[in-house]
Amino acid sequence: MLLVRVGVFCLAAMCAAVAAAGILSPEDMRFLEGITEAVVDASRVAPGAKVGNIGPNVTGGTLIRPGGRDCYPAFWIRDYTMSIESGFITHDEQRHMLLLTAGHQQDELWSLPSGSVVTPGSIADHISFGNKPIFYPGTLEDYEGQGGTRWGKLPALDDAYFFVHMAALYVQSTGEAAILAEDVKGKPLFTRLEEAYAMPPSRPDSGLVFADADARGVTFGFVDTIIHTGDLLMCSLLKLRAAGEIAELAERTGDSAKANDYRAKATELRQAIEATFAQDSGLYKASTGHSAQPDVWGTAFGVYIGAFDPERTQAACTALARAYHAGTLTSRGNIRHVLTSDDFNASTAWEDTDCKLNTYQNGAYWGTPTGWVCYAIAQVDPEAARQLAAEYVVELREGDFRKGPEFGSPWECFHPSNNHRQNPVYMTSVTCPLAAFRRIDTEVPAFAGE
Repeated sequence: MLLVRVGVFCLAAMCAAVAAAGILSPEDMRFLEGITEAVVDASRVAPGAKVGNIGPNVTGGTLIRPGGRDCYPAFWIRDYTMSIESGFITHDEQRHMLLLTAGHQQDELWSLPSGSVVTPGSIADHISFGNKPIFYPGTLEDYEGQGGTRWGKLPALDDAYFFVHMAALYVQSTGEAAILAEDVKGKPLFTRLEEAYAMPPSRPDSGLVFADADARGVTFGFVDTIIHTGDLLMCSLLKLRAAGEIAELAERTGDSAKANDYRAKATELRQAIEATFAQDSGLYKASTGHSAQPDVWGTAFGVYIGAFDPERTQAACTALARAYHAGTLTSRGNIRHVLTSDDFNASTAWEDTDCKLNTYQNGAYWGTPTGWVCYAIAQVDPEAARQLAAEYVVELREGDFRKGPEFGSPWECFHPSNNHRQNPVYMTSVTCPLAAFRRIDTEVPAFAGE
């Protein structure tokens, strides 16, 4: 009997040790933290500095661009904001880029020569080193020539909600709620957050963000070459998160009535998202018009921000785990936008894009959402999540850009066909997974030792 009890005790101890183990081994976590810190540092552009022939940075403070080497030489709002939770961006840097972004918010309707418009409340897609706001993808710093039919009638819609997230993260980490009252070109910062929130076209009955074919805005910068119309999943998810964040910020200012109003908006959005985008497969479709394929990134992000009810969350996590085991989701730990089994046809993953199949946003594999997907899979299949995370780190180790100029990991995206690779030393390919892996280790019972 003693032997049996010892055996049971040892087995229980082993199970507890496995349960408490992180999503990555300690060695792999240290590696990921190290390469992430190096990528963020490589992405910094100090005042007065240039990137190649672009610049200098005249904004008065450090900017953080989407990556190192010659990658995207400007300050992209979404990439930066998605990287804050890595923990490698200082409060001084955050304050500068928050107020810089707020200072370039559009206050009056601006009709562009391209036929596009910049509406009041709009937040820039990116800001040039020369301190010019560019509201549309497709150009680096052509201030007068931005916009055009390819990019839509309206500025990118997601940046409005990333601006809110940027402010919320700053206030949460510093406790400096006073910044919300700071005057930015004649308006308190909090007012500018509300005006950004209200900018993207939204359904009056549900709050869902939408895009008409003739008055379209990019729903999410990581699919800005894809034409989505109708109700928009990813942008509505970002709006849902922003509603909760404005509610929390309003509480900090003592405005409980406004906080309750935004919480009500969040509840309305949550219900509409379920009713509009959820599918029997467990995945959520990207839109209700053009390019309405089941959206891997949107589904995983929805799980990550707690957007879905428990039953739908379980279905989404199970669908992603099933796709991982089927080999339709990943390559070397990186993630496709659309499962290979959900491609629109044999020639394209998304219905409406000018990207070739299995390149860039139309079927290549990305590191940016790997953490979201691992977070979702970890809810239902912890070992599969651990395996996916390990595969992701193996690729980073093999291609680690610090080995020399012929190495480039983390890449923005890649595909095995023709060794397709794009943009080395890409920041969100490591900052987003790192933040998600830390959450997994503290929130998911199988990894937190609960």
